[in-house]
Amino acid sequence: MEDPFILASETTFSVNDVEALYELFKSISKSVIDDGLISKEEFQLAIFNNKEKENLFTSRIFDLFDVKKKGVIDFGDFVRALNIFHPNAPIEVKIDFSFRLYDLDNTGFIEHHEVKQMVNALLCEAEIKLSDEMIETIINKTFLDADPNQDGKIDKFEWQNFVVENPSLLKVMTLPYLRDITTAFPSFVFHSKVEDEIVE
Repeated sequence: MEDPFILASETTFSVNDVEALYELFKSISKSVIDDGLISKEEFQLAIFNNKEKENLFTSRIFDLFDVKKKGVIDFGDFVRALNIFHPNAPIEVKIDFSFRLYDLDNTGFIEHHEVKQMVNALLCEAEIKLSDEMIETIINKTFLDADPNQDGKIDKFEWQNFVVENPSLLKVMTLPYLRDITTAFPSFVFHSKVEDEIVE
């Protein structure tokens, strides 16, 4: 395990939070193969309670968590990635992550076909049926608002402006229970070897 003090210094988590996240990480990482790493299959099982259910959104998040591109997530990557979803994480970090989430082809731009893929995946997951015409209308309206120079692609600057004007887009980028992971998962606390300093 990476040093909890180092991980706490690099993230918005306290040392106790990091230790609690380690317990969560261990339970996820041994759900299919007990190897101390989270595979895509284990990640999907943790999210959907179904390792067979493939989902573009979940797959994309896994790929972004897997910063070393080894097909698995180690504990350090897990903590650093979850930090993005912490309520106290800087908005710039959330905007950057959400941009990379939609930039499926890793071109540095969000293009029409990428938005369509994500919208279809999210609608499918929510079991919402919309006509192709309605989906195209939503995407076209998004590009009208998010792509002011109308070049057919959204760059990082345009995305940042669009998200600032539409903050609800980042709602899924915040998991409130991460504010105090030790309260959300009290069964993990008893393993803690340190007391967090109380700042007055």
